[in-house]
Amino acid sequence: MEKIDNLDRKILQIIMRNARIPSKDVAMECGVSRAAIHQRIQRLIDLKVIIGSGYNVNPKVLGYATCTYIGVNLERGAMYRDVVPEFEKIPEVVECHFTTGPYTMLIKLYARDNEHLMDLLNNKIQMIPGVTGTETLISLDNSIDRVIPIYCE
Repeated sequence: MEKIDNLDRKILQIIMRNARIPSKDVAMECGVSRAAIHQRIQRLIDLKVIIGSGYNVNPKVLGYATCTYIGVNLERGAMYRDVVPEFEKIPEVVECHFTTGPYTMLIKLYARDNEHLMDLLNNKIQMIPGVTGTETLISLDNSIDRVIPIYCE
């Protein structure tokens, strides 16, 4: 991978705080031209340093009051590749990880309420071939929500 320099890091620090910041403002803060900012950002996208863009939406405002982490055990770890597409069919599942430790997989999902969560567990997740068990952990509060820090050298 190509080296990321201090200007790249500075740009990342700025746009990670506010992805909608105008390029002219980033350029002014970095002391370079708007064209340089556009080129650098495109390069960071091409290098897959920047892997997405969009808006963060508050699930609670949309009626999804319950954030849940579910530890999933499979018959065999190798079934992970078969189970992921099944989780992709469940829109409430927002993250899926293949893990070490007590679970084969860890998923994060949002449910409207406990009844909706129970339906997702009993009628969708636990019905996936290869799933042998689940353990549900309900998040009571998200105390820290941040991105990885970017340090300039």
